[in-house]
Amino acid sequence: MTGRPDGIRCMLMRGGTSKGAYFLAEDLPDRAADRDALLLRVMGSPDPRQIDGLGGAHPLTSKVAVVSVSADPAADVDYLFLQVGVEQFEVSDRQNCGNLLAGVGPFAVERGLVTVGEPETSVRVRMLNTDDLAVVTFPTPGGRVAVTGDAEISGVPGTAAPVVIEFPQGGSPLLPTGNARDVVAGTEVTCVDNGMPTVLIPAAALGVTGHEAPKDLENDAALTARLREIRRAAGSLMGLGDVEHTTVPKLSLLAPPRYGGAVTTRTFIPVRCHTSIGVLGAASVAAGLRVEGGVGEGIAQLPPTGDRLRIEHPTGFLDIETRVTHGPDGSPSARRTAVVRTARKIFDGTVFPRPADPASHP
Repeated sequence: MTGRPDGIRCMLMRGGTSKGAYFLAEDLPDRAADRDALLLRVMGSPDPRQIDGLGGAHPLTSKVAVVSVSADPAADVDYLFLQVGVEQFEVSDRQNCGNLLAGVGPFAVERGLVTVGEPETSVRVRMLNTDDLAVVTFPTPGGRVAVTGDAEISGVPGTAAPVVIEFPQGGSPLLPTGNARDVVAGTEVTCVDNGMPTVLIPAAALGVTGHEAPKDLENDAALTARLREIRRAAGSLMGLGDVEHTTVPKLSLLAPPRYGGAVTTRTFIPVRCHTSIGVLGAASVAAGLRVEGGVGEGIAQLPPTGDRLRIEHPTGFLDIETRVTHGPDGSPSARRTAVVRTARKIFDGTVFPRPADPASHP
Protein backbone atom coordinates (compact mmCIF):
# COMPACT_ATOMS: atom_id res chain seq x y z
CA MET A 1 0.00 0.00 0.00
CA THR A 2 1.37 3.39 -1.02
CA GLY A 3 0.50 7.00 -0.27
CA ARG A 4 0.70 9.17 2.83
CA PRO A 5 0.76 7.22 6.09
CA ASP A 6 -2.38 8.98 7.32
CA GLY A 7 -4.17 9.12 3.97
CA ILE A 8 -4.75 7.19 0.76
CA ARG A 9 -4.61 8.33 -2.85
CA CYS A 10 -8.17 8.43 -4.18
CA MET A 11 -10.18 9.77 -7.10
CA LEU A 12 -13.89 10.47 -6.64
CA MET A 13 -15.78 10.06 -9.90
CA ARG A 14 -19.31 10.01 -11.15
CA GLY A 15 -19.78 7.02 -13.38
CA GLY A 16 -23.14 6.99 -15.16
CA THR A 17 -25.81 7.55 -12.50
CA SER A 18 -23.61 6.39 -9.62
CA LYS A 19 -20.73 7.93 -7.74
CA GLY A 20 -17.76 6.15 -6.22
CA ALA A 21 -14.22 6.25 -4.90
CA TYR A 22 -11.62 4.91 -7.36
CA PHE A 23 -8.37 3.41 -6.04
CA LEU A 24 -5.34 1.70 -7.48
CA ALA A 25 -5.12 -1.80 -6.02
CA GLU A 26 -1.57 -1.04 -4.88
CA ASP A 27 -2.84 1.81 -2.72
CA LEU A 28 -5.04 -0.51 -0.64
CA PRO A 29 -4.17 -3.38 1.72
CA ASP A 30 -3.55 -6.72 0.02
CA ARG A 31 -5.68 -8.74 2.44
CA ALA A 32 -9.39 -8.44 1.60
CA ALA A 33 -10.50 -8.19 5.23
CA ASP A 34 -8.09 -5.32 5.92
CA ARG A 35 -9.07 -3.60 2.67
CA ASP A 36 -12.77 -3.84 3.44
CA ALA A 37 -12.35 -2.57 7.00
CA LEU A 38 -10.45 0.42 5.63
CA LEU A 39 -13.07 1.15 2.96
CA LEU A 40 -15.86 1.12 5.53
CA ARG A 41 -14.02 3.90 7.36
CA VAL A 42 -13.29 5.76 4.12
CA MET A 43 -16.98 5.77 3.19
CA GLY A 44 -18.20 6.55 6.72
CA SER A 45 -20.08 3.30 7.28
CA PRO A 46 -22.05 2.15 9.08
CA ASP A 47 -24.07 5.32 9.47
CA PRO A 48 -27.33 6.28 7.71
CA ARG A 49 -25.81 9.66 6.75
CA GLN A 50 -22.23 8.43 6.25
CA ILE A 51 -21.40 11.80 7.76
CA ASP A 52 -17.78 10.91 8.58
CA GLY A 53 -16.75 9.67 5.13
CA LEU A 54 -17.14 9.96 1.38
CA GLY A 55 -20.41 8.03 1.08
CA GLY A 56 -23.59 9.81 0.08
CA ALA A 57 -26.06 7.94 2.33
CA HIS A 58 -27.36 5.75 -0.50
CA PRO A 59 -26.15 2.53 -2.17
CA LEU A 60 -25.69 4.45 -5.44
CA THR A 61 -23.13 6.74 -3.81
CA SER A 62 -21.45 4.20 -1.53
CA LYS A 63 -19.38 2.41 -4.15
CA VAL A 64 -15.71 1.66 -4.73
CA ALA A 65 -13.71 0.74 -7.86
CA VAL A 66 -10.31 -0.94 -7.42
CA VAL A 67 -8.21 -0.88 -10.60
CA SER A 68 -4.88 -2.42 -11.58
CA VAL A 69 -2.92 -3.45 -14.67
CA SER A 70 -4.24 -6.81 -15.84
CA ALA A 71 -2.17 -9.97 -16.17
CA ASP A 72 -4.78 -11.29 -18.61
CA PRO A 73 -3.59 -10.79 -22.23
CA ALA A 74 -7.23 -10.18 -23.25
CA ALA A 75 -7.49 -7.13 -20.96
CA ASP A 76 -5.61 -3.92 -20.23
CA VAL A 77 -6.83 -3.40 -16.68
CA ASP A 78 -8.62 -5.32 -13.95
CA TYR A 79 -11.61 -3.73 -12.22
CA LEU A 80 -12.97 -4.93 -8.90
CA PHE A 81 -16.26 -3.39 -7.83
CA LEU A 82 -17.10 -3.20 -4.14
CA GLN A 83 -20.50 -2.21 -2.78
CA VAL A 84 -20.02 -0.65 0.64
CA GLY A 85 -22.95 -0.93 3.00
CA VAL A 86 -24.45 2.33 4.22
CA GLU A 87 -25.85 1.22 7.57
CA GLN A 88 -24.16 -2.19 7.66
CA PHE A 89 -20.62 -3.42 8.36
CA GLU A 90 -20.61 -4.96 4.90
CA VAL A 91 -18.50 -4.76 1.76
CA SER A 92 -19.74 -6.98 -1.07
CA ASP A 93 -17.94 -8.11 -4.23
CA ARG A 94 -20.79 -10.33 -5.46
CA GLN A 95 -21.86 -8.09 -8.32
CA ASN A 96 -20.52 -5.83 -11.06
CA CYS A 97 -21.37 -2.16 -11.48
CA GLY A 98 -21.74 -0.96 -15.05
CA ASN A 99 -22.09 2.66 -14.01
CA LEU A 100 -18.72 2.84 -12.24
CA LEU A 101 -17.32 0.84 -15.16
CA ALA A 102 -17.81 4.01 -17.25
CA GLY A 103 -15.12 5.71 -15.17
CA VAL A 104 -12.59 2.87 -15.20
CA GLY A 105 -11.09 3.75 -18.60
CA PRO A 106 -10.64 7.46 -17.83
CA PHE A 107 -9.24 6.57 -14.40
CA ALA A 108 -6.74 4.17 -16.00
CA VAL A 109 -5.59 6.97 -18.30
CA GLU A 110 -5.30 9.44 -15.39
CA ARG A 111 -3.15 6.96 -13.45
CA GLY A 112 -0.96 6.09 -16.45
CA LEU A 113 -2.01 2.44 -16.62
CA VAL A 114 -2.74 2.41 -20.37
CA THR A 115 -1.47 3.99 -23.57
CA VAL A 116 -3.55 6.99 -24.58
CA GLY A 117 -4.99 7.07 -28.10
CA GLU A 118 -5.88 10.00 -30.36
CA PRO A 119 -8.64 11.14 -30.79
CA GLU A 120 -10.09 8.38 -28.60
CA THR A 121 -8.90 5.59 -26.34
CA SER A 122 -10.31 2.09 -25.93
CA VAL A 123 -9.55 0.24 -22.71
CA ARG A 124 -10.19 -3.49 -22.35
CA VAL A 125 -11.47 -4.12 -18.85
CA ARG A 126 -11.65 -7.42 -17.02
CA MET A 127 -14.41 -7.25 -14.41
CA LEU A 128 -13.01 -9.35 -11.59
CA ASN A 129 -16.36 -9.84 -9.87
CA THR A 130 -17.56 -12.09 -12.67
CA ASP A 131 -14.46 -12.52 -14.87
CA ASP A 132 -16.34 -10.87 -17.76
CA LEU A 133 -14.80 -8.45 -20.25
CA ALA A 134 -15.88 -5.03 -21.47
CA VAL A 135 -14.39 -2.47 -23.85
CA VAL A 136 -14.68 1.15 -22.73
CA THR A 137 -14.11 3.81 -25.42
CA PHE A 138 -13.98 7.56 -24.76
CA PRO A 139 -12.54 10.71 -26.38
CA THR A 140 -8.96 11.69 -25.54
CA PRO A 141 -8.19 14.71 -27.71
CA GLY A 142 -4.57 15.77 -27.43
CA GLY A 143 -3.84 12.69 -25.35
CA ARG A 144 -5.99 13.82 -22.40
CA VAL A 145 -9.38 12.64 -21.16
CA ALA A 146 -12.08 14.93 -22.52
CA VAL A 147 -13.76 16.92 -19.76
CA THR A 148 -16.67 18.21 -21.85
CA GLY A 149 -18.99 16.75 -24.46
CA ASP A 150 -22.54 16.66 -25.75
CA ALA A 151 -23.66 13.28 -24.39
CA GLU A 152 -26.63 13.46 -22.03
CA ILE A 153 -27.93 10.70 -19.79
CA SER A 154 -31.07 10.70 -17.66
CA GLY A 155 -30.53 11.27 -13.97
CA VAL A 156 -27.42 13.42 -14.46
CA PRO A 157 -27.58 17.20 -15.01
CA GLY A 158 -25.79 18.71 -17.99
CA THR A 159 -23.74 16.96 -20.63
CA ALA A 160 -20.34 15.29 -20.75
CA ALA A 161 -18.07 13.33 -23.08
CA PRO A 162 -19.61 10.03 -24.19
CA VAL A 163 -18.27 6.75 -22.87
CA VAL A 164 -19.26 3.78 -25.04
CA ILE A 165 -19.28 0.46 -23.20
CA GLU A 166 -19.48 -2.71 -25.25
CA PHE A 167 -19.79 -6.12 -23.64
CA PRO A 168 -18.38 -9.03 -25.66
CA GLN A 169 -20.92 -11.82 -25.55
CA GLY A 170 -20.56 -15.37 -24.37
CA GLY A 171 -19.95 -16.99 -21.03
CA SER A 172 -22.82 -17.66 -18.63
CA PRO A 173 -26.26 -18.73 -19.95
CA LEU A 174 -28.73 -15.91 -20.52
CA LEU A 175 -31.39 -17.85 -18.60
CA PRO A 176 -29.75 -19.26 -15.44
CA THR A 177 -32.70 -21.56 -14.72
CA GLY A 178 -33.03 -22.70 -18.33
CA ASN A 179 -36.62 -21.43 -18.44
CA ALA A 180 -38.24 -18.36 -19.98
CA ARG A 181 -40.63 -18.32 -17.02
CA ASP A 182 -40.45 -19.69 -13.51
CA VAL A 183 -42.94 -19.57 -10.68
CA VAL A 184 -41.07 -18.19 -7.69
CA ALA A 185 -42.80 -17.72 -4.34
CA GLY A 186 -46.12 -17.97 -6.18
CA THR A 187 -45.23 -15.32 -8.78
CA GLU A 188 -44.33 -15.77 -12.46
CA VAL A 189 -40.90 -14.29 -13.19
CA THR A 190 -38.11 -14.41 -15.75
CA CYS A 191 -34.64 -14.98 -14.34
CA VAL A 192 -31.98 -13.52 -16.64
CA ASP A 193 -28.26 -12.79 -16.50
CA ASN A 194 -26.80 -10.55 -19.19
CA GLY A 195 -24.03 -9.23 -16.97
CA MET A 196 -26.17 -8.88 -13.83
CA PRO A 197 -28.33 -11.61 -12.27
CA THR A 198 -31.80 -10.07 -12.48
CA VAL A 199 -35.34 -11.21 -11.78
CA LEU A 200 -38.02 -9.66 -14.00
CA ILE A 201 -41.41 -9.38 -12.31
CA PRO A 202 -44.65 -7.95 -13.73
CA ALA A 203 -45.48 -5.07 -11.37
CA ALA A 204 -49.19 -5.90 -11.51
CA ALA A 205 -48.45 -9.36 -10.09
CA LEU A 206 -47.37 -7.66 -6.85
CA GLY A 207 -50.37 -5.33 -6.67
CA VAL A 208 -48.58 -2.16 -7.80
CA THR A 209 -48.56 -0.24 -11.08
CA GLY A 210 -44.79 -0.03 -11.45
CA HIS A 211 -45.07 3.73 -11.97
CA GLU A 212 -44.95 4.67 -8.29
CA ALA A 213 -42.22 6.89 -6.83
CA PRO A 214 -39.31 4.89 -5.37
CA LYS A 215 -39.98 6.09 -1.81
CA ASP A 216 -43.60 4.97 -2.00
CA LEU A 217 -42.51 1.49 -3.02
CA GLU A 218 -39.84 1.34 -0.31
CA ASN A 219 -42.41 2.31 2.31
CA ASP A 220 -44.84 -0.44 1.26
CA ALA A 221 -44.18 -3.04 3.96
CA ALA A 222 -46.23 -5.74 2.25
CA LEU A 223 -44.37 -5.23 -1.03
CA THR A 224 -41.00 -5.29 0.71
CA ALA A 225 -41.85 -8.59 2.37
CA ARG A 226 -42.90 -10.10 -0.97
CA LEU A 227 -39.71 -8.86 -2.65
CA ARG A 228 -37.55 -10.44 0.05
CA GLU A 229 -39.40 -13.74 -0.36
CA ILE A 230 -39.04 -13.71 -4.15
CA ARG A 231 -35.35 -12.73 -4.00
CA ARG A 232 -34.44 -15.53 -1.61
CA ALA A 233 -36.24 -18.16 -3.67
CA ALA A 234 -34.99 -16.83 -7.02
CA GLY A 235 -31.40 -16.61 -5.79
CA SER A 236 -31.41 -20.28 -4.91
CA LEU A 237 -33.06 -21.20 -8.22
CA MET A 238 -30.43 -19.20 -10.14
CA GLY A 239 -27.57 -21.00 -8.42
CA LEU A 240 -26.55 -18.03 -6.30
CA GLY A 241 -27.03 -19.77 -2.97
CA ASP A 242 -28.23 -17.88 0.09
CA VAL A 243 -28.77 -14.27 -1.02
CA GLU A 244 -30.29 -12.94 2.19
CA HIS A 245 -27.29 -10.69 2.84
CA THR A 246 -26.20 -9.96 -0.73
CA THR A 247 -27.23 -7.39 -3.35
CA VAL A 248 -27.83 -9.91 -6.14
CA PRO A 249 -30.01 -10.89 -7.80
CA LYS A 250 -31.53 -7.52 -8.60
CA LEU A 251 -35.33 -7.38 -8.86
CA SER A 252 -36.87 -5.30 -11.64
CA LEU A 253 -40.61 -4.65 -11.76
CA LEU A 254 -41.94 -4.29 -15.31
CA ALA A 255 -44.80 -2.01 -16.33
CA PRO A 256 -46.01 -0.58 -19.64
CA PRO A 257 -43.94 2.39 -20.87
CA ARG A 258 -45.27 5.92 -20.43
CA TYR A 259 -42.88 8.02 -22.52
CA GLY A 260 -42.30 6.10 -25.72
CA GLY A 261 -39.79 3.57 -24.40
CA ALA A 262 -39.97 -0.20 -24.38
CA VAL A 263 -40.86 -0.69 -20.72
CA THR A 264 -41.03 1.08 -17.36
CA THR A 265 -38.87 -0.34 -14.58
CA ARG A 266 -38.51 -0.12 -10.84
CA THR A 267 -35.36 -1.89 -9.63
CA PHE A 268 -34.49 -2.88 -6.07
CA ILE A 269 -31.06 -3.13 -4.32
CA PRO A 270 -32.08 -5.35 -2.59
CA VAL A 271 -35.22 -3.61 -1.28
CA ARG A 272 -34.11 0.02 -1.71
CA CYS A 273 -35.69 1.22 -4.94
CA HIS A 274 -33.12 2.48 -7.45
CA THR A 275 -33.74 6.10 -8.47
CA SER A 276 -32.67 5.12 -12.00
CA ILE A 277 -31.34 1.73 -13.15
CA GLY A 278 -27.87 0.20 -13.31
CA VAL A 279 -26.18 -0.35 -16.67
CA LEU A 280 -25.80 -4.10 -16.29
CA GLY A 281 -29.24 -4.41 -14.74
CA ALA A 282 -30.68 -2.57 -17.74
CA ALA A 283 -28.71 -4.85 -20.06
CA SER A 284 -30.30 -7.85 -18.39
CA VAL A 285 -33.76 -6.29 -18.56
CA ALA A 286 -33.32 -5.51 -22.26
CA ALA A 287 -32.17 -9.04 -23.07
CA GLY A 288 -34.95 -10.51 -20.93
CA LEU A 289 -37.58 -8.53 -22.85
CA ARG A 290 -36.37 -10.20 -26.05
CA VAL A 291 -36.69 -13.73 -24.65
CA GLU A 292 -39.59 -15.52 -26.30
CA GLY A 293 -42.13 -16.53 -23.68
CA GLY A 294 -40.73 -14.26 -20.96
CA VAL A 295 -42.87 -12.27 -18.55
CA GLY A 296 -42.21 -9.10 -20.55
CA GLU A 297 -44.61 -10.29 -23.27
CA GLY A 298 -47.79 -8.25 -23.11
CA ILE A 299 -46.06 -5.53 -21.05
CA ALA A 300 -43.14 -4.28 -23.13
CA GLN A 301 -43.51 -2.48 -26.45
CA LEU A 302 -40.59 -3.63 -28.57
CA PRO A 303 -39.62 -1.76 -31.74
CA PRO A 304 -40.12 -3.75 -34.96
CA THR A 305 -36.49 -3.34 -36.02
CA GLY A 306 -33.10 -2.48 -34.58
CA ASP A 307 -31.19 -3.44 -31.44
CA ARG A 308 -31.92 -0.36 -29.34
CA LEU A 309 -34.38 -0.51 -26.47
CA ARG A 310 -35.23 2.46 -24.26
CA ILE A 311 -35.62 1.36 -20.64
CA GLU A 312 -37.65 3.88 -18.66
CA HIS A 313 -36.85 4.37 -14.97
CA PRO A 314 -37.86 6.82 -12.18
CA THR A 315 -35.63 9.68 -13.40
CA GLY A 316 -35.71 9.17 -17.16
CA PHE A 317 -34.43 6.46 -19.45
CA LEU A 318 -31.43 4.41 -20.48
CA ASP A 319 -30.86 3.21 -24.05
CA ILE A 320 -29.43 -0.29 -24.41
CA GLU A 321 -28.50 -1.97 -27.65
CA THR A 322 -29.09 -5.70 -27.28
CA ARG A 323 -29.46 -8.48 -29.81
CA VAL A 324 -30.83 -11.87 -28.75
CA THR A 325 -31.04 -14.93 -30.98
CA HIS A 326 -32.80 -18.22 -30.33
CA GLY A 327 -31.19 -21.55 -31.17
CA PRO A 328 -32.88 -24.56 -32.82
CA ASP A 329 -34.00 -25.75 -29.39
CA GLY A 330 -35.42 -22.30 -28.59
CA SER A 331 -32.69 -21.41 -26.09
CA PRO A 332 -31.84 -17.66 -26.23
CA SER A 333 -28.36 -16.15 -26.39
CA ALA A 334 -27.31 -12.50 -26.17
CA ARG A 335 -25.26 -11.62 -29.25
CA ARG A 336 -24.60 -7.92 -28.65
CA THR A 337 -24.88 -5.48 -25.77
CA ALA A 338 -23.69 -1.86 -25.80
CA VAL A 339 -24.55 1.34 -23.96
CA VAL A 340 -23.50 5.00 -23.94
CA ARG A 341 -22.76 6.51 -20.52
CA THR A 342 -20.76 9.48 -19.25
CA ALA A 343 -18.25 9.87 -16.43
CA ARG A 344 -16.62 12.81 -14.70
CA LYS A 345 -13.70 13.26 -12.33
CA ILE A 346 -14.89 15.14 -9.23
CA PHE A 347 -11.69 15.25 -7.22
CA ASP A 348 -8.28 13.64 -7.22
CA GLY A 349 -6.24 13.69 -4.06
CA THR A 350 -5.90 12.07 -0.66
CA VAL A 351 -8.73 10.69 1.46
CA PHE A 352 -8.29 10.48 5.21
CA PRO A 353 -10.31 7.63 6.75
CA ARG A 354 -11.46 7.89 10.31
CA PRO A 355 -9.14 6.00 12.69
CA ALA A 356 -9.91 2.37 13.39
CA ASP A 357 -11.64 1.80 16.72
CA PRO A 358 -10.14 -1.33 18.27
CA ALA A 359 -13.06 -1.54 20.70
CA SER A 360 -15.65 -1.85 17.95
CA HIS A 361 -16.30 -3.83 14.81
CA PRO A 362 -13.64 -3.01 12.15
